[in-house]
Amino acid sequence: MEKNEMDTLLAKAKVLIEALPYIQKFNRKIIVVKYGGSAMSNPELQRSVIQDVTLLKLVGFKPIIVHGGGKEISKWVAKVGKEPQFINGLRVTDDETMEIAEMVLGRVNKELVTMVGELGVKAVGISGKDGGLLKCEKKYSDGQDIGHVGNVTAVDPKVLYDLLEKDFLPIVSPIGFDDEYQSYNINADDAACAIAKAVNAEKLAFLTDVEGVYRDFNDKSTFISRMTAGEADALIESGVIGGGMLPKLNNCVDAIKEGVSRVHILDGRIPHCLLLEIFTNEGIGTCFWADGDQL
Repeated sequence: MEKNEMDTLLAKAKVLIEALPYIQKFNRKIIVVKYGGSAMSNPELQRSVIQDVTLLKLVGFKPIIVHGGGKEISKWVAKVGKEPQFINGLRVTDDETMEIAEMVLGRVNKELVTMVGELGVKAVGISGKDGGLLKCEKKYSDGQDIGHVGNVTAVDPKVLYDLLEKDFLPIVSPIGFDDEYQSYNINADDAACAIAKAVNAEKLAFLTDVEGVYRDFNDKSTFISRMTAGEADALIESGVIGGGMLPKLNNCVDAIKEGVSRVHILDGRIPHCLLLEIFTNEGIGTCFWADGDQL
């Protein structure tokens, strides 16, 4: 065997050995993956994410996928001649838009189930209405009624535990219901955070369209790879975090304070970002953990 070939094989072995303690540590632990953004609209990245989650399942993790589908919903809303509307980043969801959202998210859900199945793992797609998973109330945006947009008030994780116990990989679309069983569209980040807290997940990973958290987004040297919940709180209070990162950061802090051991913000545009973050010493995104805990 040529030396270059042997070096390549040894490098692969080193990667596997580096992953070993993480596989041991998180064996049989629940990890919730919020899947959305550009990684959903790029077929190659989509397959990369599904391969990552499937591998996590096969090495002993208990993954749960919570997916979005905002871009696809906007596309179908436009196809019926409506203009997608947003107020403070929240989709205005009238009756017709709610019907479209539920249809589109159901379609996306089953596509993901199929992709997982093709890799040899059994998956079951559900919405937050199944098994009474996600109970909601109407969400307002600065006092404005924006339609069928839900705020999660309660999570009943029994259906998820049942699926995990039977060795299925649950894939959840963020549709919930209220006391009158009206359907609501839920922000996928919020749904993933609520589910992670309810199942006491070991990890919650947000796949996004940014590399992670920066103290100053315009200065790439200010990237933060690791921070405690307290440090994140201080960063939020400083007012330097804005835009779509602010609610995501709040979700991270909330999840940690409610018992989720580790929360990650990852760039879903990077192939195999989940594996790189979870199974390597350096990682590639921003990881959050509780104050006083050991990384």
